[in-house]
Amino acid sequence: MIPKIITGKGSTRRLIAYLFGKGDANEHVDPHLVASWNDFAPDPGRSPHRDPKEVEKQLYTQLDQPVAMLGRRAPQTTVWHCPVRAAPEDPILSDAQWAEIARRIVAAAGIAPAGDTEACRWVAVRHADDHIHIAATLVRQDGRRPKRDYDIRAVQREARQIEVDYGLRRLKPGDGTAAKRPTSKEHFKAKRLGQDATAREVLRMRVRRAVAAAADEAEFFSLLEATGVNVRLKLAHSGDALGCNFALPGNVNEEGNPVWFAGSALAPDLSLPKIRERLATTSPEPATIQPGNPWHQATAATERIPHHLTKGDEQTAQGQLVALGATLDLLPVMAPTAAAELEQAAAAFERATRSRIAADLDSTRALRRSIQTIWRERPQDSDGTGLTMLLDAALTAVAFALPWHRTRQHAQQEAAAEQALLHLQIAYAQTAEPVLVGLASRAPGPQTKRRFARHLQDVVPEHAERILNDPAWDALATVLAEAEAAGHDAATLLGQALHQRALDDARSPARALTWRIRRLGERHVPGPWAQAARAHSAMQRPSVPVHPAAAITRPPQGSPTRRR
Repeated sequence: MIPKIITGKGSTRRLIAYLFGKGDANEHVDPHLVASWNDFAPDPGRSPHRDPKEVEKQLYTQLDQPVAMLGRRAPQTTVWHCPVRAAPEDPILSDAQWAEIARRIVAAAGIAPAGDTEACRWVAVRHADDHIHIAATLVRQDGRRPKRDYDIRAVQREARQIEVDYGLRRLKPGDGTAAKRPTSKEHFKAKRLGQDATAREVLRMRVRRAVAAAADEAEFFSLLEATGVNVRLKLAHSGDALGCNFALPGNVNEEGNPVWFAGSALAPDLSLPKIRERLATTSPEPATIQPGNPWHQATAATERIPHHLTKGDEQTAQGQLVALGATLDLLPVMAPTAAAELEQAAAAFERATRSRIAADLDSTRALRRSIQTIWRERPQDSDGTGLTMLLDAALTAVAFALPWHRTRQHAQQEAAAEQALLHLQIAYAQTAEPVLVGLASRAPGPQTKRRFARHLQDVVPEHAERILNDPAWDALATVLAEAEAAGHDAATLLGQALHQRALDDARSPARALTWRIRRLGERHVPGPWAQAARAHSAMQRPSVPVHPAAAITRPPQGSPTRRR
């Protein structure tokens, strides 16, 4: 159940006229009162023998009477409006049930505490099965103002309890960092125009993608212009930009003017100051990305996110989630075959990138710059392994975001990460399958595969049988053979890959090893002197019998189950 508080100035006349009118899309089919401050307020929807406009006037005049009595002493904000909407899957509530819900909402908000006969005047109007509108004035009948400190939080708490009491869909408690939802009016407008998403949602996605792709503020605005977003800057007297509003071409109001959205109205982290903080992590200095394969660099940086989430401080971990969200924002552009699922994953994970914890973005430079390099230069990825490796690492990072948010009681963020994980799993399967088929078609002969199988038995005996029976075993054998052809030692590479991360939580261990070996195999091959030094170092170590599995780094207790 979603309540949303809106306040305004002046009389309730326009609000009452809207609530008992036809609606912007003729959606008000049966507007009528279900409750009021005195239980016998005039009802324009249930007065068949009177002029509805006359009854509307009688109703808003009675509502506004305490405000009118104060005259010039009336407060500036006088109208309190709270739509309360049930979820689509919830049972249809009766008028009596909605009336009780309305009374609980106004009591929680401080508008009309239970038993207070001098409280504010209010009415609850129903014109659809799934929601009501509560309209109230912000002057009590004794002339005082209501005590409604933190009414938004109080109403949300009451809504969570109403969900329990009425057996409705239970929403997650928030922390005030969620993006603003599109209004009913915006939804109806999008539906009327045949659009799948509201202007607010489209703008949020385009602005987030521009932030993720831009290296500086000038490029950010250029990217917005290229994607059809109009920008209006708020300038100081000095000419410096203090803020910016965004609009979509063709999205106009009744007067034909563009409908502008402030960045903070799209999401709390899309105000111009917040955007500038993000862009600072991709400024030209200091340069931290060395020349190399950007797919590998992005994958390596993404693979470090679980370590930051389990071992790092909270500020660094929060920064990593912001960078992971930026990565997901750009992935749909890089993977057209899975773009639909990746866009949904990015839209869901957006909520998991914000919390009350301040984000330290300094440690995110490597990931952000490598992702931007991929986006700009489209480096060679002929067989798709670069993208698939990155998706594999992102999938693990999102899985680790779940318990990180859970332990901090970030309920909405945890739910968002869980939803993003489902979409990522589908996108990963769509992307990985053709790549694995291509690799398997180049599998080496039986003799080479038997030799690799012996390496597996020596290095990781507890997983060897699973790997050899895994459908991706042929693909793994291919990348091992190609690494050997490039001069690597297959057994050494297997050991290095297994030390990167244990396989206990991998649904497909052969698939997980395939991406690790591919990346390791494309690194520079150690020269003869380095190989000799490594061998000498190994000979100098104390000869202590250790089971091979004991050398594998295992994830911390309670690590999330990863699905591949």
